[in-house]
Amino acid sequence: MDRLISEFQRDHVVIMDTLNVVKRHGLSSREGKDGLNSVRDTLLAHLKKEDAHLYPVLRKAAEKDEALKQTLDLFAKDMAEISNAALKFFAKYAAGGAGTEFARDFGGLYATLQGRIRKEENNLYKAYEKLNP
Repeated sequence: MDRLISEFQRDHVVIMDTLNVVKRHGLSSREGKDGLNSVRDTLLAHLKKEDAHLYPVLRKAAEKDEALKQTLDLFAKDMAEISNAALKFFAKYAAGGAGTEFARDFGGLYATLQGRIRKEENNLYKAYEKLNP
């Protein structure tokens, strides 16, 4: 497996594990607040790394591969929506949160990130590895 892909997958594990810490402890605890800040920071760093190292390679290959181009276009649109929702979530709960509204919003963020991670690992990362055996 490519070193870059391994690094991205480790980021995914850290993000989901830390979200599980937040889920267990709640946002009213120090562990929950620290966890949420950690997820935000890790997610932003991860996205920056993907933008710098993953997407340029895939976009270049997509110049000659229409199916890959369409996949990248879908992923880009999806990521724009996810990033916007995640940033709103982090801003909304930066000072804490509890109750059903937080639980609903957190569940939505958790499911969205989990789904995106699965899609990236099953599609984008495999496409990248084909280009970089």
